[in-house]
Amino acid sequence: QVQLVESGGGLVQPGGSLNLSCADSGFTFGYYAIGWFRQAPGKEREGVSCISNNAGSTYYADSVKGRFTISRDNAKKTVYLQMNDLKPEDTAVYYCAAGLPDRITTIQQMCVRKGYFGSWGQGTQVTVSA
Repeated sequence: QVQLVESGGGLVQPGGSLNLSCADSGFTFGYYAIGWFRQAPGKEREGVSCISNNAGSTYYADSVKGRFTISRDNAKKTVYLQMNDLKPEDTAVYYCAAGLPDRITTIQQMCVRKGYFGSWGQGTQVTVSA
């Protein structure tokens, strides 16, 4: 069982950076793919970036490619999302979530379909504004 807690959100100016963390207090972190999702007011929750359980595969939404980097440290049971060159349209509540992978579904498919992720954190607010 995973129990996820996000941190690192805040208010930043356009062009600035934030590093989000997603920490797990459970015991099976290394089995799970982890995804970062975001939800802006009035919009559906969308997959931002996801990483496989062994960090061998990653996925980024087109809107964040080249600006965001996902990584994980299984020894620390933590996944990070380094966000650079932030834009006002990145403003949202950011959630991390855990999902068990299977042998068929790619990390991209997991991230896009969201339903593969069954354990969610409470979210952290990211606001990009001058």
